[in-house]
Amino acid sequence: MLEYGLCNHSIVALRKEASDKSELISQILYGECFKILNYQNKWSFVSLHYDGYEGWVDNKQFYKIEKKYFKKVSTENEILSTNLVDYLSDENKNLQPIVLGSVLNSLNYLKHKLDKSQISISKKNIIRTALLYLNTPYLWGGKTPFGIDCSGLTQMVYRLNGIKIKRDAFQQANQGKFLNIFNDIKPGNLAFFSNKEGEISHVGILINNNSIIHAHGKVRVDKFDENGIYNSKLENYSHKLKFIKSF
Repeated sequence: MLEYGLCNHSIVALRKEASDKSELISQILYGECFKILNYQNKWSFVSLHYDGYEGWVDNKQFYKIEKKYFKKVSTENEILSTNLVDYLSDENKNLQPIVLGSVLNSLNYLKHKLDKSQISISKKNIIRTALLYLNTPYLWGGKTPFGIDCSGLTQMVYRLNGIKIKRDAFQQANQGKFLNIFNDIKPGNLAFFSNKEGEISHVGILINNNSIIHAHGKVRVDKFDENGIYNSKLENYSHKLKFIKSF
């Protein structure tokens, strides 16, 4: 019988294999829910409700929920934290930090309170949201202000602005609409880049038609043109442009 889970920790690792030593492929943030496809002794193979992303999670790091509650919370409009860090308090007034983009719909269910007088959520524009992550160190599989990868950045920024896109760059490249004219670029469009084999290997958020914010070493702003991303410090192109899409 299918079971369901809810992340009740600040950040939980989603791994490629059922081992603490396995590759980090993504992260589950506080309040995100998922289907448990394979429950084992210490690990569970799960599918995230938001984007269907699959991986292994430590059984000690989530809370099992009933199907009825999963259906309820998974059909509600998301309420997301919009500060870099917020604090929750439990019944014993113990504090727990949560990060930007955490899901707040299950606060009452988990018996947590947001440690301020009221929840104030307002959608910011895409560029302003992206700049909140500026200088965040690059982390393969990361999606928080303390470590993030290129597609984690684009997914979280879009999510905070009410736009749903998939987790990996190659998956995001199959969504949206192509922009054929370079001058039609608008702030917030996504630019996709390819490796030597022509495969999608990188994605970033266009600020305008000559600058981009992306995660490469850290979240940074670089020059951008029809050839790709130009690193002024190294005086060369770091990524070759494949195409641009609007969402």
